[in-house]
Amino acid sequence: MTDNKILIVEDIASLSIAYAGHLETAGFACVIVDNLSDASVQLQTGKHGYSAVLLDLQLPDGNGLDWLQNEAELIAEIPVIVATSDGSINRAIDAMRLGAYDYIVKPLSPARLVTAMRGAAEVSQLTQKVATQKSPAIAKVDASRAGFIGESPLMKNIYDQIKKVAHSKATVFITGESGTGKEVCADAIHRSGARSKKPFIAINCGAIPEHLLESELFGHLKGSFTGAISDRVGAVQAAHGGTLFLDEICEMELKLQVKMLRFLQTGTVQRVGATQAENVDVRIVCATNRNPVQEVAEGRFREDLYYRLAVVPIQLPSLRERGSDITLLANSFLAKFGKEEGKIFAPLTLELSQNFERHSWPGNVRELQNLMRRATVMFNGPNLDASITAEFSDSISRWAEPAMSQNAVLTDSAPAVSASLNISNLDGMTLNQIEQIVVERAVDRCNGSLTKAAKSLGVSPSTLYRKKEKWDLAQTTD
Repeated sequence: MTDNKILIVEDIASLSIAYAGHLETAGFACVIVDNLSDASVQLQTGKHGYSAVLLDLQLPDGNGLDWLQNEAELIAEIPVIVATSDGSINRAIDAMRLGAYDYIVKPLSPARLVTAMRGAAEVSQLTQKVATQKSPAIAKVDASRAGFIGESPLMKNIYDQIKKVAHSKATVFITGESGTGKEVCADAIHRSGARSKKPFIAINCGAIPEHLLESELFGHLKGSFTGAISDRVGAVQAAHGGTLFLDEICEMELKLQVKMLRFLQTGTVQRVGATQAENVDVRIVCATNRNPVQEVAEGRFREDLYYRLAVVPIQLPSLRERGSDITLLANSFLAKFGKEEGKIFAPLTLELSQNFERHSWPGNVRELQNLMRRATVMFNGPNLDASITAEFSDSISRWAEPAMSQNAVLTDSAPAVSASLNISNLDGMTLNQIEQIVVERAVDRCNGSLTKAAKSLGVSPSTLYRKKEKWDLAQTTD
């Protein structure tokens, strides 16, 4: 089998090209067809050449669900990932009952698409090994390391924890700084266990407005609230048999925490507008970059919910704690991104490696990844000479200083902050007007990202979403 070859079945050219671009950047080879007939031909003539199929459900020559049912034998060894719109999640669930490996909601998140395809490709590889060797002694793919790069004692301990918890039904609470790989860890837990062939559904509790999060999680019935134009299955039921990953769980509002606790205690969900609860079998993995114990102590997170979720806690180490893993990761990113740019780079010099390992990396692996991508774009290679070493050493120092300055501002007293502001300009303005100015400036600084703006202001994203909706409503009624 040719490794990492994906068949994309999508009739909208702009979408199929975009999907292929994301996947090819991640190292996959892609073949695009725009109808079910051509998809069948591709699989019949090159069945063992494909690692997975990305299938749209609405195609010019038929329904994707019917195709899945009719081609059951043809696709038995090839994982199929269904791409569905928000309004057709019920059809995606039907697709999974027909044997689909997973589904992704449009518009597709590039990270989610790549993560799902990597999981499907590993399952496909293992299936092919079983089919060709037919031996019970075949070594299993070590999914506990899926997505991770690192050989430090801290990371080996993480791999060991993943293996231990993977086959359990116990809830897992992952903590760690932003950029340490919490979703990667959750996905590795899912892929290492018995639920690996069932859905992995990820929800960012901080990126969804409060009034929508309940519906996103538990679903709703048609007419249960304004805008509920059809019945909808929530993420909990969509993850039935698999894993539900709740990222930024500490951003969840207290009243919704009560409903989450009830779901964990009873194993049932009640859709918004429904009168009866429905049973569901889901493994819960959650994560936060906050200190959950402090959140409980300060009354922002329910203590009973915390203990229900933190049955198995996993603390991911920061990048600065991982020593030589920093160089290992940097060289891996350098080789990967260099290949994408059509360039070849030598490993980091000893000087640059030592410089990297001394840096604090406040953005962790994500920051290192971005730096390595910049290196492959800006420089030709293959060797990183002294001038390039100086360039990146200086850039690291420059990046560290603003981060330290920002932290100083956030922790300084009010007089220190007021020294940089002309307070007299605020005279005559209401507190609401001042607050709106501060929030809008923060959003502008963060290039329109409410989540980043909320973090810089020390509030939850849902708080900013509520305020923005209130201000937008006030403008439309003026």
